[in-house]
Amino acid sequence: MKSPSSLTAACFFFVLLAFSTTAQTNKITAAEAKDHVDEVRTVCGKVASTHFAAKGKGQPTFLNLDTPYPKTVFTILIWGSNRAKFGTPETKYRDATICVTGKITIYRGTADIIVTEPSQIVQEK
Repeated sequence: MKSPSSLTAACFFFVLLAFSTTAQTNKITAAEAKDHVDEVRTVCGKVASTHFAAKGKGQPTFLNLDTPYPKTVFTILIWGSNRAKFGTPETKYRDATICVTGKITIYRGTADIIVTEPSQIVQEK
């Protein structure tokens, strides 16, 4: 018969393994995002184009992954009200490979995630 501590350790290991597997499979590509609308996922890709609409309504910043505007397949949107937290994201993330985590939505046929915190974007090395 196994001791309670070894059983607890085995259960802990199983839970840890389950969470790490879920985290790994939660990552999807920018092109796959359109198939996961209303899901919280981590979308990874290379920033292909950026734009800060300083005079636009809400002063949005757009980071487009894998394909540049206007043939965008996935966009990260940072509203002006949150922009100060990110510094100058259109410069910081330009040409970088990044992963963004959040709820995927669709706007005008393009999948996107609206981010409010810098911790939602992780720059890959």
